Amino acid sequence: MRRTPVRLSNLPPTLRSVLSAAQVQTPAQAQPSTSKSSSEDAKQTTVNGWIKSIRSHKNVSFAEINDGSTGKSLQAVLKGKGKADGLTNGTSVNLTGELKKSKGQGQDLELLVDEIKILGECDPETYPIQKKSLPNSVLRDNAHLRFRTSQTAAVMRIRDNVMRDWHDWFEETQFIHIHTPLLTSSDCEGAGEVFTLLDQPKPPTSTSSTFFPHPVHLTVSSQLHLEAPTHSLSRTYTLSPSFRAEPSLTSRHLSEFYMLEGELVIDSLDGLLDVVEDGIKFSVDRILSQQSKRGERVREDLAVISRSLGESESEISEVEVTDASIINKSDPLNHLRQILSKPFTRITYTQALDLLREAYEERREEGELRITGIPRWGEGLSTENEKWLANHFNGPVFVTRYPKDIKPFYMLPSSSSTSTSNEQDSEEQVKVGQAAEKKETVECFDLLLPLIGELAGGSLREHRLDHLTSSIEKAGMRTEEYQWYLDLRRFGSIPHGGWGMGWDRWISYVTGVGNVRDVVAYPRWRGHCKY
Repeated sequence: MRRTPVRLSNLPPTLRSVLSAAQVQTPAQAQPSTSKSSSEDAKQTTVNGWIKSIRSHKNVSFAEINDGSTGKSLQAVLKGKGKADGLTNGTSVNLTGELKKSKGQGQDLELLVDEIKILGECDPETYPIQKKSLPNSVLRDNAHLRFRTSQTAAVMRIRDNVMRDWHDWFEETQFIHIHTPLLTSSDCEGAGEVFTLLDQPKPPTSTSSTFFPHPVHLTVSSQLHLEAPTHSLSRTYTLSPSFRAEPSLTSRHLSEFYMLEGELVIDSLDGLLDVVEDGIKFSVDRILSQQSKRGERVREDLAVISRSLGESESEISEVEVTDASIINKSDPLNHLRQILSKPFTRITYTQALDLLREAYEERREEGELRITGIPRWGEGLSTENEKWLANHFNGPVFVTRYPKDIKPFYMLPSSSSTSTSNEQDSEEQVKVGQAAEKKETVECFDLLLPLIGELAGGSLREHRLDHLTSSIEKAGMRTEEYQWYLDLRRFGSIPHGGWGMGWDRWISYVTGVGNVRDVVAYPRWRGHCKY
């Protein structure tokens, strides 16, 4: 059990601490509730939490108590007529009593309550989170209260634990954490899907000048700002919010989302893929490790989510069922073991098109995903294409070297890379009818996962000043707005690369909750920013 600092010794213990301490007691120290030991000899335990459910009988009531620190609840036994009066689902309480081994089934311990203090009442007539299972749409409309549900609380704890594991990996691999800005004058992706700031000075004001002398946006990615410290610190990363005026109303898109982004000095695309694969496998290995206390807590919460999704399916619509679960509930860890089972597959964009074309022509099915259409060379892969490829290889797939024309300006052309392997031409041979054309590609990748499609993307960065300047101009962007970025190439430039991983998509994959709106605290999407 983790040491509690002396200066914090007056903090009330969490339920997680209470249960953890009870587990290390000997049988003689934690007798069953039928024990004849006197109350004055028994050690009193105080627990704070919210009532998740309550069952009342004639002379005894049973309340399920949880404070959010763990997925495990504690059964409180309230003996005596009327002792549970005023206690309802959602009520916050302070309970003091004797912690005992439980005589009943379903729990190891129970609290024989001697004293009850109601800290906050909860009106059962108006409380929106009364039912055990509610449709996701209802919970999203009550995002400020859905933390009270077992599923959302478990997701929040998993986000926290998985984040800590990633921080551990970055520390072990000597990356330095950078806090990147949210306000920027640069559009990293060049797609124009940005939120622009409008200053509104507190009235009365007589000035007509704007707060900033030029347009300022919410950042769509931390990449450009992360490249700057990388030119001094060699390896950097950030876990920061990003904002895109994303019109898509899918289970994979949000207008505000978190990105895990890393940049490092490197000159090989394969080397960059190795880094990304190692980080993901490290995170999954921590979850599955029997030696990791943090992993044990994640597995407990995954079991909570699996049960919750199973209970919900009979009460929510078919569309929401599709969003609600992307894993095999009979084995909620199988999709994670799949990550560790073999090296990630690596194919080029052109090879991916060949596979999709073959499947389309043969009308072949892989699992439940049928190919209904394939892109032409030079077009992006659809979500359906991405899921099919990952399903086809039964695991994660790196798709590399996309056409230059469909990727951002900062990516290094494959023809410029020193890392192009012998088996992969720097320019893809693309069949067009009976002829073969050479098409220019860039040293980039998308990482595809079964059931969710794209998880991450990255590339080697264009490190040559003249080529980067030309790319900015060809993209129709204003070079004067990127002089600070070009300075990185003017002064001591070096080959480097990086990647960004959709944090919310990763949590969606880990938890099996198929809609990213249900794995973030306050989801924002087009037409929805309630809080």
